[in-house]
Amino acid sequence: MDFKRSAGLLLHPSSLPGPYGIGTLGVEARTFVDFLAKAGLSLWQILPLGPTGYGDSPYQCFSAFAGNPYLIDPDSLATLGLISAEDVEACKASNRGKVDFGWLFAEKRKLIDLAWRNFKRGLGDARKGEANRSGLGNLESDFAHFSKANAFWLDDFALFSAIKESRGHDSWDRWPEGLKKRNSKALTAFSHTAGDSIERNKFAQYLFNRQWRELRAYAKAKNVGIIGDLPIFVAYDSADTWAHPELFLLDREGKPSKVAGVPPDYFTATGQLWGNPLYDWKANAKESYAWWVSRIGAALGMVDILRVDHFRGFVEYWAVPARDRTAAGGSWERGPGLPLFEAAEAELGDLPIIAEDLGFMTGEVQELRQRLGFPGMKILQFAFVPEGDNPDYPYNYEQNSVVYTGTHDNDTCMGWIESAAPAAARRALRYTGGRRATFAWDMIRTAWASPACIAIAPAQDLLALGTEARMNYPGRQESYWTWRLADGALTDELARKIRALTKRFFRSVG
Repeated sequence: MDFKRSAGLLLHPSSLPGPYGIGTLGVEARTFVDFLAKAGLSLWQILPLGPTGYGDSPYQCFSAFAGNPYLIDPDSLATLGLISAEDVEACKASNRGKVDFGWLFAEKRKLIDLAWRNFKRGLGDARKGEANRSGLGNLESDFAHFSKANAFWLDDFALFSAIKESRGHDSWDRWPEGLKKRNSKALTAFSHTAGDSIERNKFAQYLFNRQWRELRAYAKAKNVGIIGDLPIFVAYDSADTWAHPELFLLDREGKPSKVAGVPPDYFTATGQLWGNPLYDWKANAKESYAWWVSRIGAALGMVDILRVDHFRGFVEYWAVPARDRTAAGGSWERGPGLPLFEAAEAELGDLPIIAEDLGFMTGEVQELRQRLGFPGMKILQFAFVPEGDNPDYPYNYEQNSVVYTGTHDNDTCMGWIESAAPAAARRALRYTGGRRATFAWDMIRTAWASPACIAIAPAQDLLALGTEARMNYPGRQESYWTWRLADGALTDELARKIRALTKRFFRSVG
């Protein structure tokens, strides 16, 4: 699929400002879309939207299909008549500067519980047949339609979530044997006693989905497309692994013998030990990759373009013995390659996918990407670390690529220039023709001027923020994913400045 010359910002919804302990899909999200439109930017890139677990990483979610209830907007629930203005006020957080996941774990659950109880009581203005701003219709019929249309993943996820709640949120491999191994009698008995909990979890997913549909419709009306993110692996403690153990390399007790990671690289000397279960690709192939086709289809139903993380893993992946404490002792094993994507294209048509092909890529990986027509990724910060010419210098970019000043895994540009080796910093300043004081914007200008069809900058670089605004540090598991925009940070003056740059390099929508 060909992508037009365009530009956008990378910002996860959790990083939006607002009073509810985390960014939500409400007014602040629409305000961000308004900013993008004013700035002539046509793309909003996000991270995975799934429900986060221990460690709070959006790349380690309880489901590959579900949405994160933390992102549900209380004001929108009040608009639907599911909670009162007093309820909205009561769920405001005192901490606005960073995401407080511990606080959200308790408070957002209370809010969803209240909305569910009120829904069962027959409350909710949209039940009276009044359509909301996206024309989604009344609550009762819309919830029923959502539940039926998404039953292929929703039923398992809601049951999984209800069991976790009843077991003190223990990982599924520590559940009683019957529930752990999905014995039909055990599941039926549990469902009879926990029917309300199961339906509440479905309702939470419906609320997320309804708000996301509203937001996406708003973005579309403003000519802003959304780039989503599909991690190649799923979390071990997830509804996917529990419901489909036959698709993963697990032993009889449900334990993985090898787990996912990457070898030593730019970020970490001992590699990155992700710990995700690995796929049984032979078993997936026997089912014509049906689970994968459903997963890609569901993701593309939520966004306009999909970034597929760790594209190399579809050709070969790094398998680490489960007992190892670092990823250094892993080995490369064969992935599914072209047949998986052929199965997806046969079912879904053209795939608007960006391939995350960072790090050392073999010729076989690049051949697969090029055969599929997927643009690869370029990180501008990477251009200046090695000496001499290299493929990461913008004049070497092919048009069918997406350039980033940095991603959620990188330091901000201002943080990078402060910590870079002197030689790398000199190369960067010389190439961008900039100064340390203006380096973030010099990098944006350089990315925007490149041949790449799409140019993306994290919002942190637009604001010229330092390392304190970094979103993640690969290989570390604490104190990340919490950064948030300050209220009013994205000003009209800033929009005019980036719009002028966007128009100069022919990336503007108008």
